[in-house]
Amino acid sequence: MKKPLPIGVEFFNKIRSNDYYYVDKTLFIKELIDKKGEVNLFTRPRRFGKTLTLDMLRCFFEEGQDPSLFHGLKIMEAGEKYTSMMGKFPVIFLTLKSAKTGDEKSAFGALRNEIVREFKRHDFVLENDALSYEEKEKFRNYKDWKPEPDAYKDSLKFLCESLKKATGKNAIILIDEYDVPLESSFYDGYYDHMIAFIRSLFEGALKTNTALEFAVITGCLRISKESIFTGLNNLKINSIMTNNYGEYFGFTDEEVKTMLDFYDLSDRYDEVRSWYNGYDFGGKNVYNPWSTIYYVDDHVAKHDAFPVSYWANTSSNSIVRDLIARADSDTKSEIEKLIEGGSIEKPVHEDITYGEIYDKQDNLWNFMFFTGYLKITSQRFEADKLYATLVIPNRETKYIYSEKIINWFDQEIVKKADRSALFETMKNGDAGGFEKEINKLLTPSISYMDSYENFYHGFMVGILTGSNEYAVKSNRESGNGRSDILMRTVNVFEKAFVIELKTVNRKERNPSPWK
Repeated sequence: MKKPLPIGVEFFNKIRSNDYYYVDKTLFIKELIDKKGEVNLFTRPRRFGKTLTLDMLRCFFEEGQDPSLFHGLKIMEAGEKYTSMMGKFPVIFLTLKSAKTGDEKSAFGALRNEIVREFKRHDFVLENDALSYEEKEKFRNYKDWKPEPDAYKDSLKFLCESLKKATGKNAIILIDEYDVPLESSFYDGYYDHMIAFIRSLFEGALKTNTALEFAVITGCLRISKESIFTGLNNLKINSIMTNNYGEYFGFTDEEVKTMLDFYDLSDRYDEVRSWYNGYDFGGKNVYNPWSTIYYVDDHVAKHDAFPVSYWANTSSNSIVRDLIARADSDTKSEIEKLIEGGSIEKPVHEDITYGEIYDKQDNLWNFMFFTGYLKITSQRFEADKLYATLVIPNRETKYIYSEKIINWFDQEIVKKADRSALFETMKNGDAGGFEKEINKLLTPSISYMDSYENFYHGFMVGILTGSNEYAVKSNRESGNGRSDILMRTVNVFEKAFVIELKTVNRKERNPSPWK
């Protein structure tokens, strides 16, 4: 029996205590200690192991954790300088991903509940005489009374101070997915309130906090320092462009080879590499860990299973889709070029604010780069600007472009287009007029040379479903055959349309009416 793979398991203690297969990333702890950053921000795409990494830190540093979780791992061979810090600190762990909700009340309620949970988890301080009566009452208020969310703005700093008084040690703060509530609030209309709350929460806990040992924050984007990290001169930013910690988020080539060998899948290496490799983080070439694990799990069950784009429905797509909806003709051409295997060059800037994200089209490319849809192959510096050559990282991501992004683009075209003239040409049997109307709709669309008939089939179904009069069926069997597209009304005496799609290598026109 092989070890089970940790499908969807994000917690280090669960992976280790249940003997799941684990790719050893514990030397991240050594590097973190060596670099001595007080407040460390790590930005990586979704599903690249950020939550697991933070939980590993909690299990290593927090008092009362099981040290046997680390037996046999690399950090135990790093020396006493590092192992002597095991289980020596109080740790505050917050995940803000729960704030991705549909309304302001529930989002702030989720954040409040996260903070309350940490107060409950550390309520042993109430038994310590080092805290005054007033401090214990304030602690109970945070723990039990659940006041309005804004009342929690200084809660993390107070919890740090309480833990230091009770234990005599500075606290470690771990904050996961800090930018999720910002994105959610931006789309749901309470961004200003949320950004003010997060800024106050962070300033109190991370700025001039004498009870803080160090902090690690993770997210997908580096939100502008001016809006969130105001005044945090101790902030050390580690983005995908920073030449540090590159191998700790994602799998290296050697780690993937070892995993494939372990599960008797060495013959699938080339396929895994073409589909899930290609990311460049901190100068290190890495694979998408989420997709790699799912691929191995599927192929353990069926060795000749086909590869799948596992990441397609897990990453945050809302802003990408919204920006594509606003794309101009130049952007459309650049997307076509990327899908066909080409590259584009764009200025790159790491400071992104949601309030400014629609100011210029280049923000689309920056967002897509930092969220994992693109990778840099080369850079140049000119006129105080950094320019990067960008390409699609791998086949999995190309699938997202060719399936999802093209569909989003075309849906926007369909949504905005007036198709009444198109339907009139069909009813009148006007083939020439129909051709003209289709061309009007196809011109602003994204054409993809590898899609052939499938591209036009999907496009036509989207266009034709805009009729309130006709029901559209795709690839349905009828009689003795199967039509590409069938349009019919409820009334059997009205005209119905059977459409067969073919592609040709040269322009042809059939001037005869439809039959």
